[in-house]
Amino acid sequence: MLIHEYKLDGNKAQCAAIDEAIRVCQFIRNTCLRLWMDDHATKNDLQKYCAVLAKEFPFANPLNSQARQAAADRAWNAIQRFYDNCKAKKPGKKGYPRFQHDNRSVEYKQTGWKLEPDGRHLTLIDGCGIGRLRLVGTRDIETFPIKQIKRLRLIRRADGYYAQFAVQAHRVIEHEMTGATVGIDVGLKAYYTDSNSNTIKNPRHYRKAEKRLKKLQRRLSRTAKKSNNRKKARQRVAKAHLKVQRQREDFARKEANALVTSHDLIAYEDLKIVNMVRNRHLAKSINDAGWGHFLQWVNYYGAMHDIPVVKVVPHFTSQNCSGCGTLVKKSLSVRTHICPACGLVMDRDHNAAVNILNKALSTVGQTGTDAPVSA
Repeated sequence: MLIHEYKLDGNKAQCAAIDEAIRVCQFIRNTCLRLWMDDHATKNDLQKYCAVLAKEFPFANPLNSQARQAAADRAWNAIQRFYDNCKAKKPGKKGYPRFQHDNRSVEYKQTGWKLEPDGRHLTLIDGCGIGRLRLVGTRDIETFPIKQIKRLRLIRRADGYYAQFAVQAHRVIEHEMTGATVGIDVGLKAYYTDSNSNTIKNPRHYRKAEKRLKKLQRRLSRTAKKSNNRKKARQRVAKAHLKVQRQREDFARKEANALVTSHDLIAYEDLKIVNMVRNRHLAKSINDAGWGHFLQWVNYYGAMHDIPVVKVVPHFTSQNCSGCGTLVKKSLSVRTHICPACGLVMDRDHNAAVNILNKALSTVGQTGTDAPVSA
C-alpha cells in the first residue's frame, strides 16, 4: 500500500466543514465504543449501529455512510488490539480502549469523493459541504486507476489540512548487489555506528529547538484562557513541534535509504524502546533520536529492495568481545572496549555493531527477518 499526500487549499468555510466531519467521525467512534462497553457488541453490530446513529442524530447523517463505517472500524481496531494483548498475556497494561478527545482525521473509503482527471483537484460529494479542493503537491496520483485508491483520509495538522490517498500497489526497486553486509548499533552519542566503524552524527533536533519551544510555551502560559491570543500562541507551539517532527522523520528516511541502497544485508538489535524510555534520565534523548522511526524505514526500504533485514537479540552485544567472545562487563559511561584476554581495543559501539552482524550471519540469537532474501 502506497500513501500519496497532498496539502489542501480551501477557504475558511471548507476548512470548517472538514472540522465538522472530523468531529462527527470522533462522535461515531466514541459512541460505538460505548456500545461495545455496555453490550459487548461485535464488529458487525458496530457497522449496523452507524445507520442507527445517522437517523438518530441529524448532524451525523451528512457524513458519507462508508466514512461512518470507517469511524466504527477505528473503534473496533482499538477493541481488537486490547483482545490481542490479553490473549498474548502482554505484561503490564493491556491497552483498554479509551474515548478519543483529539481526533484529527476523517477517512473515506471508495465513495463520497471524486478525483478530477488532472489529479490536482478533489471534490467531496457527501452532505458535509466540503466541496472542491485544490491539491498542492508533486505526487502523480492521476497515474493510478481510481479502483486502486482504496482510502482517502483528510487530516488536520498545525499548518493546515492534508489529503492522503492509500493506493493499492506494490513498489519494488531493483537492488544493485554490492556484496556488503553491515551491523548497526543505535545510540545517543552517535545516531548509529556500523560494523565498519562508520558513525552517523546524532542531529538532536529536539534539543536544538528546545530553547525556542520553551520560549513559545512560556508565552502560551501567560495568555488568558479562551482568548484569541491563546489560540494563536497554541498554533505557534504546535507548528514548532511539527517542524521538529518533520526534521526527525526526514533525517530517518534519508539515512535508512542510504543504508539500504549500499548494503545487501543489514542487522540491528531488537530493542524494547518502550521499556528503555522509562529511564527518566535518558527518555528525552531516546525519544529525540527516534530509533523506532529509523528502524521502521530500514525495514520498509529493505522490503522494497528485496534484501534481508535481520533483527537479533540485544543480549551482551556490548559486553562480549567481538574478537574472542570474552565477557567484558562495562557500565554505560565506559565508551571504549578493552579486552583483557585478546587485547582488542576499540570503540564500544563499534564492538557492539560487529557482534550484531556476527549474530545475524551465524543465525544465533536471531529473532527474525523483516525483508525477504533474494532468490
